[in-house]
Amino acid sequence: MKTELETEILSVTTGENDEKKRLDSFCSESFELTRSGAVIQIEEGNITVNGKVESKNYRIKNGDIIEFEPPEPKSTEIIPEDIPLDIAYEDKHIIVVNKPQGMVVHPAYGNESGTLVNALLHYCGDSLSGINGVIRPGIVHRIDKDTSGLLIVAKTNDAHLGLAEQIKEHSFTRRYQAINVGYFKESTGTIDLPIGRHPVDRKKMAVTSQNSRNAVTHYKTIEELCGFSHMEFDLETGRTHQIRVHTAHMGHPILGDPVYSNTKKYSEKFHLQGQCLHAKFIEFVHPITNEVISLDSEIPEYMKDVIEKLRNN
Repeated sequence: MKTELETEILSVTTGENDEKKRLDSFCSESFELTRSGAVIQIEEGNITVNGKVESKNYRIKNGDIIEFEPPEPKSTEIIPEDIPLDIAYEDKHIIVVNKPQGMVVHPAYGNESGTLVNALLHYCGDSLSGINGVIRPGIVHRIDKDTSGLLIVAKTNDAHLGLAEQIKEHSFTRRYQAINVGYFKESTGTIDLPIGRHPVDRKKMAVTSQNSRNAVTHYKTIEELCGFSHMEFDLETGRTHQIRVHTAHMGHPILGDPVYSNTKKYSEKFHLQGQCLHAKFIEFVHPITNEVISLDSEIPEYMKDVIEKLRNN
């Protein structure tokens, strides 16, 4: 069983401005690869044009569909690493961890160690769900590298299937807190706008009607802070970068977001390493016991520090 959150293939549709570009050059720009790295991926068949493998010299045409399936790490044996875990809940079926900012969830091309999976393998040994294979044992859902907060991991396949079904049916509560630029016009509301790959900058997602999927985010203002807002967000869907994309589209990007905001001077002022976004609360039905599990976590110290400094201004 594969859920909508497990897709790894990156897909872009070319436009008029891309015509006659070399395939290797285009892929380097679009998929965060070096030029030589793009060539390797093309030659290994991991990049296709309209479903076919082309040469690195192929010249882009308007409307081409370029797909890149990042390869798994070369080694299928992920090395357990003794990395401390902040455990919010654990039983023999599931484990919930509070992921720190800066940690990648699972090994992928370019990030083959230091991930949450490396830490979980050291802590849990063989007691992780095998549904997603050796690279993503137990991983049911994900949060971005520079987003902190609560993440559920399945120890058994039955638990994994039950959790995946709740995510699919949108019965899985995920509540975030963030610091956003500016003040929202309404103190509470819903952003219901489709999200897909950005039509120009392929490294980003965007609100778009092209090759997109529905995305719904509910929001509430907790406190207005000297030109910024301490916000709460509830996800109804789980699209890539959903909160970051939706709030940036509304003109209120998340403070410190290196992709969707232009707040570098504030990032330097507050010594931020990424976006001020934290997965604070989750609620779900235990997939085995049917008990309702509700877990809350404190926002990280760097966010507390920003809030206090803004209050003092």
